[in-house]
Amino acid sequence: MEVLSVVGARPQFVKLGPICRAIAVSTRGSRLVHRIIHTGQHYDTGMSDTFFRDLDLPRPDINLGIGSGDHGAQTGRMLAGLEGVFLAHRPDLVVVYGDTNSTLAAGLAAAKLHISVAHVEAGLRSFRKEMPEEVNRVLVDHLSTLLCCPTTTAVHNLTKEGIEQGISSDAASVNQPAVVLTGDVMKDAVLQNLERAAQRPETLERLGIDDTGYAVATIHRAENTDDVLRLTGIVEALTQLGSELPVVVPLHPRTRKALSEMGIRMDGHSVRWVEPLSYLDMLWLVSKARLVLTDSGGLQKEAYMLGVPCITLRDETEWVELTDTGWNRLAGANPKRILASARALLEAPPSPASESLYGDGHAAERVLESILAVGR
Repeated sequence: MEVLSVVGARPQFVKLGPICRAIAVSTRGSRLVHRIIHTGQHYDTGMSDTFFRDLDLPRPDINLGIGSGDHGAQTGRMLAGLEGVFLAHRPDLVVVYGDTNSTLAAGLAAAKLHISVAHVEAGLRSFRKEMPEEVNRVLVDHLSTLLCCPTTTAVHNLTKEGIEQGISSDAASVNQPAVVLTGDVMKDAVLQNLERAAQRPETLERLGIDDTGYAVATIHRAENTDDVLRLTGIVEALTQLGSELPVVVPLHPRTRKALSEMGIRMDGHSVRWVEPLSYLDMLWLVSKARLVLTDSGGLQKEAYMLGVPCITLRDETEWVELTDTGWNRLAGANPKRILASARALLEAPPSPASESLYGDGHAAERVLESILAVGR
């Protein structure tokens, strides 16, 4: 059975890691010829190469080198490139991850060629179709044969859209897809890599901070980086928070460009702006933090998995179980809301979770078993 995994952005590299490990250690994994296709959506060393090294991933079999660009142009180039790859290999299954343009292009290219699609991290919904990620994930879910859901909420979202759970994987088809509750492969990745991250304590020293208390912030979504009012509000909040607690901001290239073009000043005294970090460095940095502020979906979950409260710099989240349990607060881009949320969580952190919201760390094994069942 030939399976192609298509990835292109750093959150997808993280999700791919446990899948590769599950294939490598499983005796049943030997039934697969597994190839990795990198679209090149994230392409520089800090956004791509270091993740493959940190996660001990096999080098991609093919790198399309698509690069950045407007959504339509980028997705179109990916679609054309992936179609050629799929025609050359004729795989039994294409596995896509998350909700990026790479996910959409791979799903569309495979579906047009009548190749089965497995979607890892299916069923997420923000219910805001202005988000490019929401469009991507909804479309891919509705053309997939196998939908691997990280949470029961994701399963319920699919049920509401007429994609029912309960059809066995070995009978799945595009008209009768299989919905499987697998747990979250990012939980697998955290458990598999935290000990390795702990072997790099020099991360904090290199950044000029200590573990007596600091916050970590990331900003990368277009809704924040492309809106001068939102980006200004977030930077203002981080600057004010920085006078009370050191704030470390690994700076996404898109955000750095936006700050420069909009003339938004970055205060280097209260906020430490640094280059993008490797996966292991970021994991260790977050594990020692008192607070996370982010517009990233993956980092919201990783913060919870590491026992760190989180403020989401958006007006909604796909990971509603985090807000329900108090581990996450939505603050948007309003400086007053961000600061009030930060002070509240620092003063009274949420209680330790009584149960895991994202599975037992064996999600990748369930994904593999489901893939093998579809390929019978």
